[in-house]
Amino acid sequence: MKKIQWLAGMIFAFSLILILLISSFEIAMYADFGVYEREYEKYDVLSDLDMTMEDTMYVTREMMAYLRGDREALSVITTVEGKEQDFFNEQDRFHMGEVRALFIGGLNLRAGACIAAALCLAVVLGTRADWRKVLSRSYQAALAVTGFAVVLLGIAVAVDFNAVFVQFHHIFFDNDLWLFDPAEDYMIRMLPEGLFADMVIRIGGFFVFGLAAVLAISLLAGRMRKKLIRQTYEKV
Repeated sequence: MKKIQWLAGMIFAFSLILILLISSFEIAMYADFGVYEREYEKYDVLSDLDMTMEDTMYVTREMMAYLRGDREALSVITTVEGKEQDFFNEQDRFHMGEVRALFIGGLNLRAGACIAAALCLAVVLGTRADWRKVLSRSYQAALAVTGFAVVLLGIAVAVDFNAVFVQFHHIFFDNDLWLFDPAEDYMIRMLPEGLFADMVIRIGGFFVFGLAAVLAISLLAGRMRKKLIRQTYEKV
């Protein structure tokens, strides 16, 4: 029975970490659209596009709505380089369609992780396990594995973000249509590599904060458990 309890605890812990990771992506990308304005100003995107900030943000909001499945087609008519035209071309639509599939897949994966976490929690509680011990220690063990991976990825990003960025695309896409020509494509001008690097840092910040917050809760639960055990012995 104890093996089942600890297995449920570990699945719960990794499911929770996955929920935090995907939620960090969503919060970083959607919680504050002001971050895009600041990034566009930082990388002088408006000059490269010959667009107003208002039009650029309109395109951004429509693109982000498309990525999470809130609109069906990626077609946005706006003024670029003094001409009223569709901001996106066919290559944009194909690649962003693949990105949309990844993003929606991530949201579905988070939903599955929520279900798995709930079932595992039910197992731990239903088998009358010492839930404070099982859940807190399981999370701390899972965090050690995750933390090691996060540190390695952080070092790789700091050393050569471009190499990590390219490898990411090789892993998740089976074509080279993610390679754009800035001379021909508006979207890559709007989304320079520096913006992606900054977004990775932003996502990482939210993720690490979430991990630390849950760690604090697990440590508090461990202290409460020890206090309860001590009080029980004192009564005896």
